[in-house]
Parts: sequence; structure tokens; C-alpha cells
Amino acid sequence: MEIDESATASDSTNGKYTTKQLLKFLIPSLIGVLLFLVPISVNDTVTIGLGVMADGLQAAIGPYIPAFMTAVLWVSALGSIITRFVPEKLYKDNIFIVAIFDVGTFWITLRVIGAAFAAMTLWSIGPEVIWSEVTGVVVLYDLVPVLMVWFLFASLFMPLLLEFGLMDFIGAMVRKVMNPLFQLPGRSSVDAMASWMGSGTVGVLLTTQQYEQGYYTKKEASIIATNFSIASIAFSLVIARFLSIDDMFIQFYATVVVCGIVAAIVIPRIPPLSGKKTTYHGPVGRQIQEDVPEGWSTFRWGVDRAIKKADQVKGAGEVVKKGLFHVADIWLGLIPLVMALGTVALIIAEFTPIFTFLSYPFIPILNLLQLPEAEAAAPAMIVGFADMFLPAVIGSGIEAEITRFVIGVMALTQLIYMSEIGVLLIKSNIPINLFELFIIFLQRTVVTLPLAALIAHLFFF
Repeated sequence: MEIDESATASDSTNGKYTTKQLLKFLIPSLIGVLLFLVPISVNDTVTIGLGVMADGLQAAIGPYIPAFMTAVLWVSALGSIITRFVPEKLYKDNIFIVAIFDVGTFWITLRVIGAAFAAMTLWSIGPEVIWSEVTGVVVLYDLVPVLMVWFLFASLFMPLLLEFGLMDFIGAMVRKVMNPLFQLPGRSSVDAMASWMGSGTVGVLLTTQQYEQGYYTKKEASIIATNFSIASIAFSLVIARFLSIDDMFIQFYATVVVCGIVAAIVIPRIPPLSGKKTTYHGPVGRQIQEDVPEGWSTFRWGVDRAIKKADQVKGAGEVVKKGLFHVADIWLGLIPLVMALGTVALIIAEFTPIFTFLSYPFIPILNLLQLPEAEAAAPAMIVGFADMFLPAVIGSGIEAEITRFVIGVMALTQLIYMSEIGVLLIKSNIPINLFELFIIFLQRTVVTLPLAALIAHLFFF
């Protein structure tokens, strides 16, 4: 690669770049890597720079977040209702109102339900089944604060990963591994890393934006969101501690990684994911270009793609404005759905026998896999569809360590749970519905359960 101080942006087709062009790619991308992808240890917990900021803000304003977000949810609901009855000519030129508040009847209904659930939980009014310690309180006081602060910083700083060429560079470099193994472009590896080091929700947000910008097909976006939005190392440690297997965390997480990789290879090759269309998001079309032209090295082509991408950024103000818009979209558009659907999912899990009935087929399977206390463990195999933490709640009372071990692995490898990831996907433009999510959840369970049990028996117990 040759650096030419007099070169212009258009000269990058010849592999010549100015120092300014290189720095415009390298500096923001390096900051993005440090914030999203580099693990750091804080108070014996592995996290990332973004996590430090999110945890710091949550610690500072934590007691006020439930009330603040309840107000935000009511702004979302009332704004949507008012927009529905106001003549369109009064707001059609306001991009913010059109994008945030001009939504369909179904979404308005969910926003109203979310706002109502939040108010009922905040003031402990109405049916206790909604605001109890195991339903509404979990969502409003435990889940919503985490989402609020994580999405605030993720939305503001994610352009450092997306807009300045890092995804394009990584995509070119690892395409030959990601494509044959997982049927994915190379840039999807960054999604997985962001999930692994940060949180699964950040990974889904990253995937959604990449799909909407034309870098993933419908099929690729569906595969990434349901197979690569893995739980962070920090959350995995929480699960291990809750199940009293944290003394085996290395063995535990190694099993999670192996099961996750196998599932990511198998699940995309069977329906419903195998049948997804290989077309790009309609409004933008295909924008990705990872194939290395003849006469170019992989590294040189990756740098060329990265610099061209960074050249498209006109200024910091544009990036900040886009980040703030994403914050508003998530706070006003997504979190109301999390409050509504998350609470409903927990009500079903905690106060109805539905998941218990669905778990009956797993009892003989667990017995076949020689896992003790199969009847007590069976609900943990299915209840994770409501929330990722529920299997650990059920499994914590089981005496057999090997069974707790397998339950912990399953909680982290099933990936699809409606209190968070599921709602994110349903709200997104990624073409995947609730039924398909449940089928993929079951598929991941069927693929990873025998493997987790086999690894546990052969190597650790």
C-alpha cells in the first residue's frame, strides 16, 4: 500500500491514500474497537469500555430511571395517538415525527399497553400479576434500566464501528472463513464480537443497522440475529454464579462456545432460516462489496473499502445527529414494546402452566441423556423463550451439579428470548416473525442439548 499526500478520495481506486484519509479511518475505528470489542476487568467482572460508561450512568441515576422511562413510555404512547388524529399535512415534512410516532394501530396498541404496565408497576396499582416482583418489576426495574443506558451509549458510539470503515476492513479480511462456515459475509464477525464482549442486544442493534444499510441480505440478517447475538461474558458469569458453578467457569464457557458454534453451523442450513430470501433491504439495495478483485491483496482491498467508507462521512455533527435519532427511536419505539411483551411473557412463564406443559417432551430426553432430576429440570429447557435468566432461576434449586451445568449452557445457547432479543427482532425490519423465532429456539435447544450433555459427561463430570 502506498501513501500519497497529494492523492484525493477518488484516487483510492489506485491504492493511494492521503495521511488524512488513513487517519479518518484509523482513529474513529480504533476508538470503536476500544469501546466495543476490547475486554477489560472492572471489580473482578469482564466488561467493555461501553459497559463501564453504561454501568456508571446506571449507578449514578439508577433510582430515577424507572420513573423517567415511564414518562418516556407515555410520551411514546400519547405522541403516537395524537399523530394518528392530526392531519398528515401538518407533520409529513418532519422526519422525526414520521419515523418515531407515525406507526400502525398494532404498534400504537403495544405502546399504550407498555406505558400502562410501566405506570401500574411504578405505583403498584391494578392487578398484582402485572406489577409483581417476578413480572413488571423485573422488566421496569431490572431490564429497562439496563437497556436504557446500554442503548444510549451504543447508539451514540456505534457509528465508530459502522461509518468509518472498520466493518468493511474486517469483512474483507475474514470473508473466506465466515462465508463457507456460516454462509455469512466477513463483517458479521464484528456483530458477534460486539455481542460477546458487550451484550446480545448491542449485536442485534448492529445487525439491524447493517441490514437496513444494505450490507446483509434478508437471510444473512436473520442468521446473524438468531445465531450470533450471543450473551456477553459478563452475563455468562452471572448465570454461572447464580447456578453455583462459577468455580468451573472456564469449562462452562468453553462448552457454551462449542455449542454456539455448532448451532451457528447447523441452524442456518435448515428451515426456516435456509428458506429466507437472499435479497437486500428494498429501499437501499446491495451496498456490500467484500469480494477481492484480481490483482489486489486481501489487506489492500480491505483498506481501500474502509477508506472509501470513511470518506463518505461529512462531519461529526452528522454522526452525532444520527446517533441521537437512534437513541430516540429505541427509547420511544422499542422499550415500550419490551415493557409490554416482556411483562406478558413473564406472566405466562410465572403464572400459567403453559411452559410446564411444553416441557413434558424434554423429560424423557433428559433421562436419556442421564441428567439427574430430569422432571425438575425440564421446564428450564423451554422457559428461556420468555427470558434468558428464567432457566437459571429454575435450575438454581436443583442439587445435581451436572444438571445445573447443562441448564446454564442451554440458557446461554438458546439465544432467543422474548423479553429482549425477540422484541428487538419483531420490531426491526429483519423479516422474521414470532412463530419462526419459537421454531429457531426449539431447533437450537434440540441441537445444543445433547452436545452440552455429552461434553459435560465426557470431560467435566
